[in-house]
Amino acid sequence: MLSRLSIRDIVLIDRLDIDFAPGLSVLTGETGAGKSILLDALSLALGARGDASLVRHGAAQGQVTAVFDVPRNHPARAILADNAIDDDGDVILRRVQTADGRTRVFVNDQPSSVGLMRDIGRALVEIHGQHDERALVDAGAHRELLDSFGGHVGEAEATAAAWRRWRDAEQELARHKAKVEAAAREADFLRASVTELSKLDPQPGEETDLAEMRASMMRVEKVASEIQDAQDVLSGSNSPLPQLASLLRRLQRKAPEVPDLLDDVVKALDEALISLDVAQSGIDAALRATEYDPQKLERAEERLFALRAAARKHNVQVDDLAQLRDAMVADLADLDAGEERLRALEAQSAAARAAYDDQAAHLSELRRSAASALEAAVMAELPALRLERAAFIVEISTERESRAEEGNDQVEFWVRTNPGTRPGPMMKVASGGELSRFLLALKVALADRGSAPTLVFDEIDSGVGGAVSDAIGQRLGRLSQRVQVLTVTHAPQVAARAETHFLISKSGGLDRVSTTVREIDRPSRQEEIARMLAGETITEEARAAAERLLRENVAAAS
Repeated sequence: MLSRLSIRDIVLIDRLDIDFAPGLSVLTGETGAGKSILLDALSLALGARGDASLVRHGAAQGQVTAVFDVPRNHPARAILADNAIDDDGDVILRRVQTADGRTRVFVNDQPSSVGLMRDIGRALVEIHGQHDERALVDAGAHRELLDSFGGHVGEAEATAAAWRRWRDAEQELARHKAKVEAAAREADFLRASVTELSKLDPQPGEETDLAEMRASMMRVEKVASEIQDAQDVLSGSNSPLPQLASLLRRLQRKAPEVPDLLDDVVKALDEALISLDVAQSGIDAALRATEYDPQKLERAEERLFALRAAARKHNVQVDDLAQLRDAMVADLADLDAGEERLRALEAQSAAARAAYDDQAAHLSELRRSAASALEAAVMAELPALRLERAAFIVEISTERESRAEEGNDQVEFWVRTNPGTRPGPMMKVASGGELSRFLLALKVALADRGSAPTLVFDEIDSGVGGAVSDAIGQRLGRLSQRVQVLTVTHAPQVAARAETHFLISKSGGLDRVSTTVREIDRPSRQEEIARMLAGETITEEARAAAERLLRENVAAAS
């Protein structure tokens, strides 16, 4: 419920703090005292459109803070949680309106958006008046209100769940059907590609291995030619080794004949032959080590070029060819098994649609039964509200093929104000005063089902008096037993039923006027109700009548 409203520098209000209690609270005052300003300020804190004209003349900004005592399980707290806003304690909505037209929003002292404030405000407060856009005239809410009245919110949620299952089945069917159709269009290409890639049989990392092998073999090829040349020099037909060996043998035979003359030469030639023999052995070993198969190099190159050509053809990396082949095989498998899978999905979708249709049809029956009960409940309230010749109608149109998460039904509250006239949507057919009374009757019938914890009625008794005003007061009192009710009223019969009475007045001189609001006690209530009965001049008879109204309502309440 709304526990406190604080207003600073809004129109004629300088500084105002009001504490509200449960039950029925009324706000009264002379015309022009500022009752509408109070509701405008509250609306601002609930997310209504800001306006620089709301800022008090001479002030840089105005501010409205609404504090709510909200149960832990209330939907407003779920909204706070969804938006990561701390929800310990009270829910506090604060709106700052600057004189230059800008506006700032705070929810539980955290900067927020007007949209979020409006969502929370709708969950906490309903404002009902002749022209208020948040009243029950919003046809979009009528179906939910009917479900709440009928007590079949669970069935509505089950219908929504059945609709989601059917939608998911339809989407899966559509996805698979599109996949099968696409695969069918590409079947020949897929089969040819799978055959090609399966024959090629690419392996992950194979390109790198082949490229390294090829580079290594090409390097070896270049070195091997030089080693072969060296072998030809040392071991070929033109090798100098046989001649040097023959020369060494001859010199060795002659050396004894000339002592010390050829010893160094013989020794050098012998060492040279030994070194050349070692070099020849090394060359032979190196040549053996660099042996390679030219055909092996050719095969590696052909394999590498084939892999790269396939990768270019399919616009993938060589290492992805194996994965591509597997994906194509899977696509072909989908195509081959597609018809069977398609039939299974079609059966699933049909079963889900049938389950939804059954659930939606059951919900429609419940709604029609609840509609009859709601019509009777509202009609029972209308005679006392001087609408005895009127009719309230819950108009339900059902389109079985128009499947929606909310079911097949469109629900709208219609009225007929006089016998023989055409019924129509409540907002279009009822006049301002009639609409207010229809709304009150509907709210009483709904009680606290589908209702915000705080209801505000703006001059709902406008244009009526006497017994009708008393009937309105009775029904507001009944509502206040279930939810908090605030009402701006000109009817003494309504004011007398309040548990809390606030008096709105203006004070000040020619240069500056301020609107004030104060809770009044029992004697002051009698005087205010007497003024409402008698007008400007309060008579003793009016005071006595006011006292009688207060006593009667105290007796009725007890």
